[in-house]
Amino acid sequence: MPENEPWEYSLYIPNDLRAVTISRRTLRLVLTMHGLIRLVDVAELLATELVSNAVRHTKGPAALRIRWAPPGTLRIGAWDADPEPPEPPARFERLTESEEGRGLALVRACADVWGWHPLARHGNRGKYVWCELATGARRDLAMGAP
Repeated sequence: MPENEPWEYSLYIPNDLRAVTISRRTLRLVLTMHGLIRLVDVAELLATELVSNAVRHTKGPAALRIRWAPPGTLRIGAWDADPEPPEPPARFERLTESEEGRGLALVRACADVWGWHPLARHGNRGKYVWCELATGARRDLAMGAP
């Protein structure tokens, strides 16, 4: 599948800390197979933080969603069954001594944009926390380069 075609993967995971590693390795495989190896390191960090939050701070199942939208936007998101909004991230510089609470601060610092929204479907409630990485092609278009 060429890099200029959209695609999306979802990985449904149980509330188990091992799911964080499984999600990270799945993401690496998906990006490698789609020729996006240059995004793997940052994408793995972002997915780890999002999935870790979903598993650690909720009691139900969760999911990792990976979506590619040409000309160069990778969206990584984690769904969980808790409808409560995530705590707003503090500035990363203020958290250097802290052992907890750095997840969304890392996401905010490393992603181009992030956000969340509540979800409701078939009587189930939850939330989706996401972030995006823009590749060079997408950044060039945003800045008006040819």
